[in-house]
Amino acid sequence: MSDVTMARPATAGEIVVEAHDLQRFYDVGGGMFGKPGVVRALNGVSFSLEAGKTLAIVGESGCGKSTLARLVTMIEAPTAGSLLIDGEPVTASSASLRRKMQIVFQNPYGSLNPRQKVGAILEEPLKINTSDDAATRKRKAFEMMDRVGLRTEHYERYPHMFSGGQRQRIAIARALMLNPKILVLDEPVSALDVSIQAQVLNILMDLQRELGLAYLFISHDLSVVRHIANDIMVMYLGKPVEYGTAEDVFAAPRHPYTAALLSATPIADPAHKKHRIRLSGELPSPLAPPRGCGFNPRCWKAGDDCRRDEPPLHRDGAQAFACFHPLTESDRRME
Repeated sequence: MSDVTMARPATAGEIVVEAHDLQRFYDVGGGMFGKPGVVRALNGVSFSLEAGKTLAIVGESGCGKSTLARLVTMIEAPTAGSLLIDGEPVTASSASLRRKMQIVFQNPYGSLNPRQKVGAILEEPLKINTSDDAATRKRKAFEMMDRVGLRTEHYERYPHMFSGGQRQRIAIARALMLNPKILVLDEPVSALDVSIQAQVLNILMDLQRELGLAYLFISHDLSVVRHIANDIMVMYLGKPVEYGTAEDVFAAPRHPYTAALLSATPIADPAHKKHRIRLSGELPSPLAPPRGCGFNPRCWKAGDDCRRDEPPLHRDGAQAFACFHPLTESDRRME
Protein backbone atom coordinates (compact mmCIF):
# COMPACT_ATOMS: atom_id res chain seq x y z
CA MET A 1 0.00 0.00 0.00
CA SER A 2 1.12 3.57 -0.64
CA ASP A 3 2.00 5.82 2.26
CA VAL A 4 0.82 8.83 0.26
CA THR A 5 -2.85 9.69 0.38
CA MET A 6 -4.02 10.14 -3.18
CA ALA A 7 -5.29 13.63 -3.82
CA ARG A 8 -9.04 14.05 -3.70
CA PRO A 9 -10.24 14.81 -7.23
CA ALA A 10 -11.00 18.51 -7.50
CA THR A 11 -14.54 19.50 -8.36
CA ALA A 12 -15.42 21.93 -11.12
CA GLY A 13 -15.32 25.52 -9.91
CA GLU A 14 -13.06 24.72 -6.96
CA ILE A 15 -10.14 27.16 -6.71
CA VAL A 16 -6.92 25.16 -6.43
CA VAL A 17 -4.33 27.95 -6.79
CA GLU A 18 -4.50 31.51 -5.47
CA ALA A 19 -1.72 34.07 -5.80
CA HIS A 20 -1.81 37.46 -4.10
CA ASP A 21 0.67 40.18 -5.09
CA LEU A 22 3.51 37.74 -5.80
CA GLN A 23 6.90 39.40 -6.14
CA ARG A 24 10.36 38.05 -6.90
CA PHE A 25 13.38 40.36 -6.85
CA TYR A 26 17.00 39.47 -7.55
CA ASP A 27 19.99 41.47 -6.34
CA VAL A 28 22.50 41.99 -9.13
CA GLY A 29 26.12 42.89 -8.51
CA GLY A 30 27.53 45.80 -10.47
CA GLY A 31 30.84 44.15 -11.32
CA MET A 32 34.07 46.15 -11.41
CA PHE A 33 32.63 49.39 -12.81
CA GLY A 34 28.86 49.12 -12.56
CA LYS A 35 26.48 49.79 -9.73
CA PRO A 36 24.57 47.00 -7.99
CA GLY A 37 20.88 46.87 -8.75
CA VAL A 38 17.66 44.94 -8.28
CA VAL A 39 15.86 43.01 -11.02
CA ARG A 40 12.14 43.00 -10.35
CA ALA A 41 11.45 39.83 -12.32
CA LEU A 42 7.95 39.54 -10.85
CA ASN A 43 6.37 42.65 -9.40
CA GLY A 44 2.84 42.14 -8.14
CA VAL A 45 1.00 39.22 -9.75
CA SER A 46 -2.38 38.02 -8.49
CA PHE A 47 -4.63 35.35 -9.99
CA SER A 48 -6.78 32.34 -9.17
CA LEU A 49 -7.04 29.02 -11.00
CA GLU A 50 -9.99 26.64 -10.89
CA ALA A 51 -9.98 22.87 -11.19
CA GLY A 52 -10.46 21.68 -14.77
CA LYS A 53 -9.46 25.09 -16.19
CA THR A 54 -6.42 26.44 -17.98
CA LEU A 55 -4.90 29.84 -17.23
CA ALA A 56 -2.39 30.89 -19.89
CA ILE A 57 0.43 33.27 -18.98
CA VAL A 58 1.69 35.02 -22.12
CA GLY A 59 4.24 37.68 -23.02
CA GLU A 60 7.65 38.24 -24.54
CA SER A 61 10.82 36.65 -23.19
CA GLY A 62 11.82 38.42 -19.99
CA CYS A 63 8.28 39.31 -18.91
CA GLY A 64 8.38 37.03 -15.84
CA LYS A 65 6.51 33.95 -17.09
CA SER A 66 9.12 31.38 -16.10
CA THR A 67 9.82 33.15 -12.81
CA LEU A 68 6.13 32.79 -11.98
CA ALA A 69 6.32 29.08 -12.87
CA ARG A 70 9.24 28.62 -10.45
CA LEU A 71 7.33 30.30 -7.64
CA VAL A 72 4.13 28.35 -8.18
CA THR A 73 6.02 25.04 -8.25
CA MET A 74 7.96 26.04 -5.12
CA ILE A 75 11.32 25.82 -6.88
CA GLU A 76 11.90 29.36 -5.57
CA ALA A 77 10.29 31.33 -2.76
CA PRO A 78 8.66 34.70 -3.43
CA THR A 79 10.27 37.89 -2.17
CA ALA A 80 6.80 39.06 -1.11
CA GLY A 81 3.17 38.11 -1.56
CA SER A 82 1.32 34.90 -0.80
CA LEU A 83 0.49 31.68 -2.60
CA LEU A 84 -2.19 29.16 -1.66
CA ILE A 85 -2.36 25.64 -3.07
CA ASP A 86 -5.64 23.83 -2.46
CA GLY A 87 -6.47 26.41 0.21
CA GLU A 88 -3.21 25.92 2.14
CA PRO A 89 -0.60 28.69 2.31
CA VAL A 90 2.73 27.74 0.77
CA THR A 91 5.66 28.00 3.17
CA ALA A 92 9.24 26.73 3.23
CA SER A 93 8.01 23.56 4.95
CA SER A 94 5.12 22.81 2.57
CA ALA A 95 6.57 19.51 1.35
CA SER A 96 3.16 17.83 1.21
CA LEU A 97 1.87 20.49 -1.21
CA ARG A 98 4.60 19.71 -3.73
CA ARG A 99 2.80 16.47 -4.64
CA LYS A 100 -0.27 18.43 -5.67
CA MET A 101 1.74 20.59 -8.05
CA GLN A 102 3.96 19.22 -10.83
CA ILE A 103 5.73 20.81 -13.79
CA VAL A 104 6.36 19.84 -17.41
CA PHE A 105 9.37 21.65 -18.84
CA GLN A 106 9.87 23.08 -22.30
CA ASN A 107 12.63 20.86 -23.62
CA PRO A 108 11.83 17.12 -23.67
CA TYR A 109 15.40 16.46 -24.81
CA GLY A 110 16.88 17.87 -21.60
CA SER A 111 14.24 17.11 -18.96
CA LEU A 112 14.63 13.30 -19.02
CA ASN A 113 17.60 11.42 -17.59
CA PRO A 114 19.32 9.81 -20.62
CA ARG A 115 20.75 7.04 -18.41
CA GLN A 116 17.35 5.85 -17.16
CA LYS A 117 14.86 3.71 -19.02
CA VAL A 118 11.30 4.97 -19.34
CA GLY A 119 10.05 2.58 -16.66
CA ALA A 120 12.58 3.86 -14.13
CA ILE A 121 11.79 7.49 -15.02
CA LEU A 122 8.08 6.96 -14.37
CA GLU A 123 8.53 4.89 -11.23
CA GLU A 124 11.05 7.20 -9.58
CA PRO A 125 8.43 9.59 -8.07
CA LEU A 126 6.62 6.58 -6.56
CA LYS A 127 9.88 5.10 -5.29
CA ILE A 128 10.79 8.33 -3.50
CA ASN A 129 7.37 9.33 -2.19
CA THR A 130 5.48 6.09 -1.57
CA SER A 131 5.97 2.61 -0.15
CA ASP A 132 4.57 0.91 -3.26
CA ASP A 133 6.28 -2.38 -4.06
CA ALA A 134 7.96 -3.00 -7.43
CA ALA A 135 4.93 -4.75 -8.94
CA THR A 136 2.58 -1.89 -7.98
CA ARG A 137 4.96 0.73 -9.34
CA LYS A 138 5.25 -1.12 -12.64
CA ARG A 139 1.47 -1.48 -12.93
CA LYS A 140 0.96 2.24 -12.32
CA ALA A 141 3.65 3.08 -14.87
CA PHE A 142 1.92 0.92 -17.50
CA GLU A 143 -1.43 2.56 -16.72
CA MET A 144 0.03 6.05 -17.12
CA MET A 145 1.84 5.11 -20.31
CA ASP A 146 -1.45 3.94 -21.78
CA ARG A 147 -3.10 7.24 -20.80
CA VAL A 148 -0.56 9.29 -22.75
CA GLY A 149 -0.49 7.00 -25.78
CA LEU A 150 2.73 5.04 -25.14
CA ARG A 151 3.02 1.29 -25.64
CA THR A 152 4.13 -1.21 -23.00
CA GLU A 153 7.27 -2.11 -24.98
CA HIS A 154 8.45 1.48 -24.45
CA TYR A 155 8.94 0.66 -20.76
CA GLU A 156 12.42 -0.81 -21.37
CA ARG A 157 13.67 1.86 -23.79
CA TYR A 158 15.88 4.90 -23.21
CA PRO A 159 14.80 8.51 -23.98
CA HIS A 160 17.16 8.87 -26.96
CA MET A 161 15.14 6.18 -28.75
CA PHE A 162 12.05 8.43 -28.90
CA SER A 163 10.93 11.43 -30.94
CA GLY A 164 10.42 14.83 -29.30
CA GLY A 165 6.65 14.32 -29.10
CA GLN A 166 7.06 10.91 -27.47
CA ARG A 167 9.56 12.31 -24.98
CA GLN A 168 7.12 15.03 -23.99
CA ARG A 169 4.45 12.34 -23.44
CA ILE A 170 6.91 10.60 -21.10
CA ALA A 171 7.47 13.88 -19.26
CA ILE A 172 3.70 14.40 -18.91
CA ALA A 173 3.26 10.83 -17.65
CA ARG A 174 6.02 11.34 -15.08
CA ALA A 175 4.38 14.56 -13.84
CA LEU A 176 1.09 12.70 -13.29
CA MET A 177 2.48 9.70 -11.38
CA LEU A 178 1.75 11.23 -7.95
CA ASN A 179 -1.80 12.23 -8.94
CA PRO A 180 -1.38 16.02 -8.73
CA LYS A 181 -4.20 18.53 -9.00
CA ILE A 182 -2.20 21.19 -10.83
CA LEU A 183 0.24 21.03 -13.73
CA VAL A 184 2.50 23.94 -14.63
CA LEU A 185 3.23 23.61 -18.34
CA ASP A 186 6.25 25.77 -19.21
CA GLU A 187 6.22 26.16 -23.02
CA PRO A 188 5.40 22.42 -23.29
CA VAL A 189 5.11 22.29 -27.11
CA SER A 190 7.39 25.10 -28.31
CA ALA A 191 10.30 22.69 -28.93
CA LEU A 192 8.13 20.34 -31.02
CA ASP A 193 7.28 20.29 -34.71
CA VAL A 194 3.97 21.97 -35.53
CA SER A 195 2.54 18.63 -36.70
CA ILE A 196 3.28 17.12 -33.26
CA GLN A 197 2.13 20.09 -31.17
CA ALA A 198 -1.56 19.39 -31.80
CA GLN A 199 -1.18 15.76 -30.70
CA VAL A 200 0.41 16.75 -27.39
CA LEU A 201 -2.16 19.50 -26.79
CA ASN A 202 -5.01 17.05 -27.44
CA ILE A 203 -3.51 14.61 -24.92
CA LEU A 204 -3.30 17.40 -22.34
CA MET A 205 -6.93 18.40 -22.91
CA ASP A 206 -8.12 14.78 -22.72
CA LEU A 207 -6.24 14.32 -19.41
CA GLN A 208 -7.72 17.54 -18.08
CA ARG A 209 -11.27 16.39 -18.82
CA GLU A 210 -10.60 12.93 -17.39
CA LEU A 211 -8.77 13.96 -14.21
CA GLY A 212 -10.09 17.47 -13.54
CA LEU A 213 -6.57 18.92 -13.69
CA ALA A 214 -5.86 22.64 -13.47
CA TYR A 215 -3.24 23.92 -15.90
CA LEU A 216 -1.00 26.97 -15.59
CA PHE A 217 0.11 27.20 -19.22
CA ILE A 218 3.20 29.33 -19.87
CA SER A 219 3.56 30.36 -23.51
CA HIS A 220 4.59 33.08 -25.94
CA ASP A 221 2.56 31.50 -28.78
CA LEU A 222 -0.97 32.88 -28.84
CA SER A 223 -2.04 30.49 -31.59
CA VAL A 224 -1.40 27.63 -29.13
CA VAL A 225 -3.03 29.54 -26.27
CA ARG A 226 -6.17 30.07 -28.36
CA HIS A 227 -6.48 26.28 -28.64
CA ILE A 228 -6.21 25.41 -24.95
CA ALA A 229 -6.81 28.35 -22.56
CA ASN A 230 -9.93 29.31 -20.63
CA ASP A 231 -8.37 32.49 -19.21
CA ILE A 232 -5.36 34.58 -20.20
CA MET A 233 -3.01 36.81 -18.24
CA VAL A 234 -0.75 39.00 -20.39
CA MET A 235 2.48 40.09 -18.69
CA TYR A 236 4.98 42.83 -19.40
CA LEU A 237 8.10 43.62 -17.34
CA GLY A 238 7.01 41.38 -14.48
CA LYS A 239 3.46 42.75 -14.19
CA PRO A 240 0.08 41.73 -15.55
CA VAL A 241 -1.24 44.24 -18.09
CA GLU A 242 -4.41 42.37 -19.09
CA TYR A 243 -6.39 39.53 -17.54
CA GLY A 244 -9.63 38.00 -18.75
CA THR A 245 -11.31 35.07 -20.45
CA ALA A 246 -9.63 33.83 -23.60
CA GLU A 247 -12.79 34.63 -25.56
CA ASP A 248 -12.82 38.26 -24.40
CA VAL A 249 -9.08 38.85 -24.78
CA PHE A 250 -8.96 37.46 -28.31
CA ALA A 251 -12.17 39.17 -29.43
CA ALA A 252 -11.62 42.57 -27.80
CA PRO A 253 -8.17 43.24 -26.31
CA ARG A 254 -8.08 46.36 -24.17
CA HIS A 255 -4.35 46.87 -23.64
CA PRO A 256 -2.25 48.05 -26.62
CA TYR A 257 0.43 45.45 -25.82
CA THR A 258 -2.13 42.63 -26.01
CA ALA A 259 -3.34 43.98 -29.35
CA ALA A 260 0.24 44.02 -30.65
CA LEU A 261 0.80 40.40 -29.61
CA LEU A 262 -2.46 39.32 -31.24
CA SER A 263 -1.64 41.17 -34.45
CA ALA A 264 1.52 39.04 -34.78
CA THR A 265 -0.41 35.77 -34.41
CA PRO A 266 -0.99 33.93 -37.70
CA ILE A 267 -4.60 33.14 -38.64
CA ALA A 268 -5.32 30.18 -40.93
CA ASP A 269 -7.73 32.14 -43.12
CA PRO A 270 -6.36 33.67 -46.35
CA ALA A 271 -9.44 35.89 -46.65
CA HIS A 272 -8.86 37.47 -43.24
CA LYS A 273 -7.01 40.77 -43.46
CA LYS A 274 -5.25 41.96 -40.36
CA HIS A 275 -3.17 45.05 -39.63
CA ARG A 276 0.18 44.17 -38.06
CA ILE A 277 1.06 46.41 -35.12
CA ARG A 278 4.83 46.80 -35.14
CA LEU A 279 6.29 47.87 -31.83
CA SER A 280 9.25 50.22 -31.88
CA GLY A 281 12.25 49.62 -29.66
CA GLU A 282 13.17 46.70 -27.47
CA LEU A 283 11.81 45.40 -24.20
CA PRO A 284 13.25 47.74 -21.51
CA SER A 285 15.72 46.33 -19.02
CA PRO A 286 14.10 45.14 -15.77
CA LEU A 287 17.13 46.71 -14.06
CA ALA A 288 16.04 50.13 -15.23
CA PRO A 289 12.32 50.11 -16.09
CA PRO A 290 10.87 53.32 -17.52
CA ARG A 291 8.98 55.73 -15.33
CA GLY A 292 5.20 55.45 -15.37
CA CYS A 293 3.73 52.67 -17.51
CA GLY A 294 6.44 50.18 -18.41
CA PHE A 295 5.07 49.91 -21.93
CA ASN A 296 4.99 53.66 -22.67
CA PRO A 297 8.27 53.87 -24.71
CA ARG A 298 6.83 51.39 -27.25
CA CYS A 299 3.14 52.40 -27.15
CA TRP A 300 1.49 54.42 -29.91
CA LYS A 301 -1.25 55.57 -27.52
CA ALA A 302 1.01 56.78 -24.70
CA GLY A 303 0.38 60.24 -23.28
CA ASP A 304 2.01 62.40 -20.64
CA ASP A 305 0.08 60.58 -17.92
CA CYS A 306 1.53 57.26 -19.09
CA ARG A 307 5.07 58.64 -18.85
CA ARG A 308 4.40 60.09 -15.42
CA ASP A 309 2.25 57.56 -13.53
CA GLU A 310 1.88 53.80 -13.44
CA PRO A 311 -1.67 52.71 -14.35
CA PRO A 312 -3.40 50.40 -11.88
CA LEU A 313 -5.05 47.17 -13.00
CA HIS A 314 -8.57 48.38 -13.76
CA ARG A 315 -11.51 46.02 -14.11
CA ASP A 316 -14.17 46.63 -16.73
CA GLY A 317 -16.70 43.81 -16.70
CA ALA A 318 -14.92 40.47 -17.01
CA GLN A 319 -11.63 42.00 -18.19
CA ALA A 320 -8.93 43.75 -16.20
CA PHE A 321 -6.25 45.91 -17.79
CA ALA A 322 -3.53 48.34 -16.71
CA CYS A 323 -3.88 51.21 -19.17
CA PHE A 324 -4.90 54.89 -19.06
CA HIS A 325 -5.91 54.79 -22.74
CA PRO A 326 -7.39 51.33 -23.42
CA LEU A 327 -8.39 50.27 -26.90
CA THR A 328 -11.95 51.03 -27.93
CA GLU A 329 -14.12 49.35 -30.53
CA SER A 330 -13.24 52.09 -33.03
CA ASP A 331 -9.52 51.42 -32.41
CA ARG A 332 -10.02 47.77 -33.17
CA ARG A 333 -11.97 48.53 -36.36
CA MET A 334 -9.06 50.65 -37.57
CA GLU A 335 -6.75 47.67 -37.09
